[in-house]
Amino acid sequence: MQFSVLLSIYYKEDPLLFHRAMVSIYEEQTLKPDEIVLVQDGPLPKDLSDAIVYWQKALPEVFKTIPLSENQGLGIALAIGLEACSHSIVARMDTDDIALPNRFERQIAYFNDKEVMSRVPYPIDICGSWVDEFETDELCNTSTRRLPEFHSELIKFAKRRNPINHPSVMFKKDLILKAGNYQKMPYFEDWYLWVRAILCDAHLYNIQESLVKMKAGFGQLERRSGLSYAKNEFNFLKALKRLNFLNFYQYVFFLFRVTVRIFPKKMV
Repeated sequence: MQFSVLLSIYYKEDPLLFHRAMVSIYEEQTLKPDEIVLVQDGPLPKDLSDAIVYWQKALPEVFKTIPLSENQGLGIALAIGLEACSHSIVARMDTDDIALPNRFERQIAYFNDKEVMSRVPYPIDICGSWVDEFETDELCNTSTRRLPEFHSELIKFAKRRNPINHPSVMFKKDLILKAGNYQKMPYFEDWYLWVRAILCDAHLYNIQESLVKMKAGFGQLERRSGLSYAKNEFNFLKALKRLNFLNFYQYVFFLFRVTVRIFPKKMV
């Protein structure tokens, strides 16, 4: 079964981390993607542009780039990129994360291997996994983002937390387009998409092992606190309420959590 990998990159990304991500996506994989789609979200500095040119030359039949003249934000960039993906199955990656060598081989089996598919009591539309986090050394994991396995658990989980680790996800393109594709929802583009997909009867599943390594640390906590983040989280909360995904008590619980974001990050 052929599949695409979708990425987005913008001017703040590190070319060395991008190169490491690309090596992990293609050269180190036991099952290599048939297509890699990279959206260039606005103008890029020369070192990033040079890194992209390197991979264009290295993988001319596989690596496709979509340059945007202005920065659109992750949601819009991914929506444009998904439309450009040629295959019905699409995997997501971030340009500073690392795919473990068996990632795609393990995930694609849940879409095309009857024996593996029989282990799950429903057809899978969106498949994620656990994710290992590291700070500077990819060989030294600092934590693991574990998530529930089955759809019924994930629906409940999605009312409190993001049910899918975005850099680990593989999904059916037509289902995601049916749910409205990625949309502008800063910091919550993926969670918002999973909720809309659930409401379109998509079935979620998480492989109970880590298939991606994600760079984390204090900078990530910094991005997820403060007034700006709280405003975006409140907008996301209102969107979930409009979709009738949350009841009154779930809404109040979520609202309380939003208020915590305005505290200084060292207190969170």
